Amino acid sequence: MSRFLSKSFQSMKPYTPGEQPQNMQYIKLNTNESPYAPSPKVLGTANIASLENLRLYSDPEVKDLTNTIAAYYKVESNQILVGNGSDEILAFAFQAFHDENTAICFPEITYGFYKVFSNLYQIANKQISLTKDFKIDVEDYLNCGKNVILANPNAPTGICLPLSDIETILKTNSNHLVMIDEAYIDFGGESCISLLKKYDNLLVIQTFSKSRSLAGARIGFAISSKEIIEDLNKIKFSFNPYNVNRLSMALGKAAMEDDEYFKKCTDAIIKTREKTTKNLETLGFEVLPSKANFIFVRHSKIKGSEYFKALKQKGILVRHWDDALISDFVRITIGTEAQMECLYQVTKEIIGL
Repeated sequence: MSRFLSKSFQSMKPYTPGEQPQNMQYIKLNTNESPYAPSPKVLGTANIASLENLRLYSDPEVKDLTNTIAAYYKVESNQILVGNGSDEILAFAFQAFHDENTAICFPEITYGFYKVFSNLYQIANKQISLTKDFKIDVEDYLNCGKNVILANPNAPTGICLPLSDIETILKTNSNHLVMIDEAYIDFGGESCISLLKKYDNLLVIQTFSKSRSLAGARIGFAISSKEIIEDLNKIKFSFNPYNVNRLSMALGKAAMEDDEYFKKCTDAIIKTREKTTKNLETLGFEVLPSKANFIFVRHSKIKGSEYFKALKQKGILVRHWDDALISDFVRITIGTEAQMECLYQVTKEIIGL
């Protein structure tokens, strides 16, 4: 580091993204991207006219895409904020709704950016242990006296809370904001967007990166009350008014309008997830019950780090963390049927079956 870096950031540990090999010689099951191409409507959107217009700034209000998202989820346009990936939305929320008097709580094992943002913005936080079976215990979040953020389904476990549990948390924290990060909700969970009419302390965050095959376009969005969205816009327009580029707006709109393709792809991923889960269980793996586009697995006969390395040597990338609480596990993104069959066969070789 340089001698100019602020002392408050010198010990900060940044978020570590999954490995992104440039040669693409691996079967890439490590960053929860979709194995399927974007919608054909998306692929037909990046035409010459849209490229020529890149000389012009993008719409700071992201009107077309905002209106499309609002219509899809049956909410008002002023209840939507679109951002440069859901991570930007999360960053805005951590900035907007926390100060020396307002802390936040979240699971000890969850999406790594919650801890990073807490440290970056110097927000007091409480990290709550999962249960022995790696679930979120709702009782831990009732009347907690802090803002709450939960990934649902949780990452990296894939375990999903039912809508009734989310509502209980909202009811008992009426004076605090409850943020639900639904990056993986389209793979079998139930979104809590329907609760927005009843609770003004709810902020829902979603992304186009997973179920809509647009990780590279960097599109995320928030849905909440118009007042909370106004607050987030205050942060956005104080940071970067043109935060979503012209191409991403057009691609996102096309993806949102192709609901048939969206459902086809998510259904295929769910089907492959269930098949892969059964296959790995026949090999003696413990597979946590996932409602995401990934599974979290461990085997009593091989360490997580060893399984991760063995798969990489065989040309398959998965994700592993050194955290002692989950070091026995690896997270495996659900790929195509062919990719997951390859994973299964290679795994049989690795564990000697």
